[in-house]
Amino acid sequence: MTGGASGIGAALGRELARRGALVVLADRDGEDARAEAAGITAAGGRAEAATLDVRDAVAVDALVADVFGRHGRLDYLFNNAGIGVGGPTRDLTLEDWREAVEVNLMGVVHGVRAAWPRMIDQGFGHVVNTASATVFLCNAMAAPYGATKSAVVALSRALRVEGAARGVRASVLCPGVVRTAILEDGGRHGRLVRLLDAEALKAMWERLRPMDADEFSRKTLDDVARNRAVIIHPRWWRALRFLNGVAPSLIDALSRRELARLRPRRGR
Repeated sequence: MTGGASGIGAALGRELARRGALVVLADRDGEDARAEAAGITAAGGRAEAATLDVRDAVAVDALVADVFGRHGRLDYLFNNAGIGVGGPTRDLTLEDWREAVEVNLMGVVHGVRAAWPRMIDQGFGHVVNTASATVFLCNAMAAPYGATKSAVVALSRALRVEGAARGVRASVLCPGVVRTAILEDGGRHGRLVRLLDAEALKAMWERLRPMDADEFSRKTLDDVARNRAVIIHPRWWRALRFLNGVAPSLIDALSRRELARLRPRRGR
């Protein structure tokens, strides 16, 4: 589980352990990952922790090889690490773009490159990549986030087709609004230009009815067990996927309306 020290990753780790899995929580914030693993162990589950930066392909491969070597199998890989990167596109730097690509996309690629061949060789396994329900919107003011998360969806679909004949599964998580730190600051390592003041930002997210992360993890893992291709919770966000397919111009109009609500606050 990459990004396993907080938010969705930590909640998924807790629920996996509750269901009997041995969980390896990997995160750039190794101390927090160890604290989460200790909490799982104290509750009677099985968990390990590792300090890992998913931008480092060699380190990702080494961790997957170590886990596989010590336990003899790899049932799941959750490529969950991600950051929010956004702001007006004209203000974004190349470093902003690179950070989004390196964490949100290449971090997933590094995980797939390390785990997928081993799963193919063993004849089973399930790769679960975290994207976002915002891929069904326009992601104005968050172009790097939207672009990288859309790429994760495309990658996951390709893996699912390739793996089907080899007994290996792939799914993509497209969370709607889940109550985690990414709502406030793009995550611990996010790069967001503040579009609203803190109170207005909180009110905006509350209008979208954030789902509790533990509830999200339970519903998500039920769908993983069912081998769903695209997993979206809260359920009402599935309407965006439908509308994006049948009425993309409506999605564009909704996105323009939301952008207009932001501009007066920025004076632009």
